[in-house]
Amino acid sequence: MQLASSCANLSINPELPMSSRPPKTDNRKTATEESQHNAAARRASGEFVRGVSGFRHVIGESPDFPPEPNRYHLYVALNCPWCHRVTLAREVLGLRDAITMDVAFPNRTNEDDPVSPNRWEFAPHRIATLTGARLPECTGETGTGQSLRLATEIYALENSAEASVPILYDKQSCRIVTNESAEIIRMLNTNAGALGSTIPDRPDLYPEPLRVEIDALNDLIYTTINNGAYKAGFSSDQEIYAAAFKAYFETLAHLETLLSDGRPFLTGDTFAEADLRLFPTLYRHDPVYYLRMKLNGARILDFPHLWRWLCRTYALPGARNSGSLIHCRQGYFGRSWNGTIPLGPTFPMPYPEAYQHPDLASRTVPLPSEG
Repeated sequence: MQLASSCANLSINPELPMSSRPPKTDNRKTATEESQHNAAARRASGEFVRGVSGFRHVIGESPDFPPEPNRYHLYVALNCPWCHRVTLAREVLGLRDAITMDVAFPNRTNEDDPVSPNRWEFAPHRIATLTGARLPECTGETGTGQSLRLATEIYALENSAEASVPILYDKQSCRIVTNESAEIIRMLNTNAGALGSTIPDRPDLYPEPLRVEIDALNDLIYTTINNGAYKAGFSSDQEIYAAAFKAYFETLAHLETLLSDGRPFLTGDTFAEADLRLFPTLYRHDPVYYLRMKLNGARILDFPHLWRWLCRTYALPGARNSGSLIHCRQGYFGRSWNGTIPLGPTFPMPYPEAYQHPDLASRTVPLPSEG
C-alpha cells in the first residue's frame, strides 16, 4: 500500500493547543495507566506520576482503522520500556514486515535545540557517547512522508501538544491511531493475521481461558514493576521512593514463587501478555535500573526462577532484536547530571550476553519482610 499523498501535504502549526484529541475510553484500568487524582499536588510533593495517553482509537473497531497489511507505522525509542513491549509484540507476532517502524535517538533534544529541549528526535546522524559512533538502529522519520525531526511534530499535525512514544500511525488516513502501548500490543495480537503476520503458529498473547489471570498479573506488574520502577527512580520524596522500592521487590519475590512450580511462563506453558509486559523492565533491571532507578535490593540474577524465565523469554524468536541495551544505557545514563555512562556490569559476564546463560542463577534471595 502506498503512502497517501495527503500526509506529505499536512502542515504543522506549533501554536495550536491540545484541542482535538479523539474521545477517550471510560473503562480505564490500573493495568494500563496511573490514576490522575490530585496529580498536580502529588507531583509537587515529589511523587512521579505518569501522564495519560490521549489518542485511543482501536484497529478493527472503527471503519476508519481497518486491519490491513502495510498500512500502519510505529514510532519508537529502543531505550523506552513502553516502546519495548510494542517492538517485542511486533516481533513475536510476525509483524516485522507488515508494520514499518522509525527509531528515535535514545537521548532527547538538548537545551540548545531550536524548537524545544527534552523531545524525542529522529536523528540517525547523532553520535552516542557510549560507543563514539552513530547507532545503526536509529532512523529518520518516514511514516508521514515529511521527514519530520521531532515526535512532537507528528502530534502537531493533529493539533496535539503530546510528545511521547510509542505512536501507532495510519499511513493511509495520515492519523495517529493510539499512543498507549498496552492497547497497541492488544490490538496487534487481536488483528495479527489481518495485519499480515508471517508466523502461522504465532502465540496468542491473550487467550480466553487465561484472561482473568493475565489481567490480575498485568495490574500487579504495571503498578509495582513497570511504573513502579519509575516511581522509585524519579520520585524525589524518600517515603514514596521507599514504598515503591518495597513493592517492587515484593512483587519480584511473588513472581519468583509463582515460577517455582516449574511453569516456563507466568501463566503456564506458553508466552502470553503478562510475560510480554514484564520482560522490558526485567531486561533493564541488572544493567540499568539497579543503579539508575535506585533498585539495588537485588539483581534478577539473584532470583533463579525469574532469571531462567528472563533467559527463556530472551531466547524467543525475535526477542533479542526487539530492544537494545546500548540504547538503554545511552538513554538512561546519558541524560543524568554528568552524562557519564557506566560500563558494567561485567560479572559474571557482560549483558545482554548473560541472558543466553540461564545456568548463571545459582542461589535464592529471602522473601521481603512483611513488616
